[in-house]
Amino acid sequence: MNQWEWSLLEDKEQVDHVMIGGAEVRTGCRVRLHPHEGGDILDLALRGQIATVESIEQDYEGQQHICVVLEDDPGRDLGMMRQPGHRFFFKVTEVEPLPEEEQGDKKDALQPRILIAGIGNIFLGDDGFGVEVVRRLAGCRLPKEVRVVDFGIRGFDLVYALQDRYETTILIDAYPHGQAPGTVSVVELDPNETVEPSGNFLEPHSMHPMNVLRMASAMHGPLKRVLLVGCEPATLGGDEGYVGLSQPVEVAVEQAVKTAETLVKRILESEPV
Repeated sequence: MNQWEWSLLEDKEQVDHVMIGGAEVRTGCRVRLHPHEGGDILDLALRGQIATVESIEQDYEGQQHICVVLEDDPGRDLGMMRQPGHRFFFKVTEVEPLPEEEQGDKKDALQPRILIAGIGNIFLGDDGFGVEVVRRLAGCRLPKEVRVVDFGIRGFDLVYALQDRYETTILIDAYPHGQAPGTVSVVELDPNETVEPSGNFLEPHSMHPMNVLRMASAMHGPLKRVLLVGCEPATLGGDEGYVGLSQPVEVAVEQAVKTAETLVKRILESEPV
């Protein structure tokens, strides 16, 4: 049984907040860890550490668990995207909320409203379009409400990231739909569309965006808005594969970067997209 199937069986519910010592604790709050005595060596290492609440979950027995990401973890972004090894679960009695004056602005900073996800296989020619676009976006100055991630072909990683319930997810990918190569389009997807996946649910060397959205929706309920910035490919590498973008798609990368920046601006200013 894989991790996806276990997640379904666990039937965890997201909890908005819990009260600890008279303080309201919710996602984004800073806490100090106090693992119970008698734990393992990892508990010893985590005792006294400062962490950020990534989620609060309730299992099928009604027990609440606080999931945290260590502030000093160099891979803390992986924890915020629900990667095993960077997230730790504690009972409510094992965490101490920091005083209000030590919470700072981290509550807002740790909850980006927009996820920009580059997807694609760089070994399949123009399928690497999304990867190249987010590589350039990563060097742009974007608002703190935006998180830019290159997911490549890591479908499960994107599924976990979508559980953070972004208000808007912008997927950037090759989008074959009969236009001239290099044509950039913006399409609003129905992330909760009920469709049967073709072939493997998530293939190891490719990523079908609708299958990813369908899985994420099944795991934690309906997703919010999802947009696709897509580019018509000229070639997907053929049987032998190919590294590098075709000339029209390479030209379209800069247009896609500007399109993504415009979408972010409009979304944050509550303008029509």
